[in-house]
Amino acid sequence: MLFPTHLLAAWLAGRASRLSTPWLVAGTAVPDLLDKPLATVGVTSLFHSVGHSALLVLLAVPLALSGRVGLSAAVGWALHLLLDTVHVVVNGRPGDAVFLLWPVVVPTDPLALPPGSFFLYYLWSPSFFLEVALWLAVAGLLVRRWRGGAPPVGTESL
Repeated sequence: MLFPTHLLAAWLAGRASRLSTPWLVAGTAVPDLLDKPLATVGVTSLFHSVGHSALLVLLAVPLALSGRVGLSAAVGWALHLLLDTVHVVVNGRPGDAVFLLWPVVVPTDPLALPPGSFFLYYLWSPSFFLEVALWLAVAGLLVRRWRGGAPPVGTESL
């Protein structure tokens, strides 16, 4: 999934739960904020490495147990990994889901494209259409809510 969709999914999860929406959003941003720069400057050869490793669950458990903020950040991080896993499976590359086991297991044929090239690859892929459908559904709900006289979602307290 593309970065904005991760943020949208975290926001939706925050709206549907008692978790902290800002910390869900922050948690879901962390994997890409770690891995994309590391790969871009050549520290790692993959854009799914340190921040995308499910082996970091060893750090996520204490974070989740530290309270509502930590739990929200840990859930956001896990949501990011789930969405990326769905993305590679839907696009017909289920073997690439081994990024979750980095550095113990590394994909044999990783799709190691920089963000700009990845975006061009991503256009018209199956998960691209899934992502477009998600954004259209949220937009439709917001328009429907706005037309019904309710304030747009997220602006109730303004």
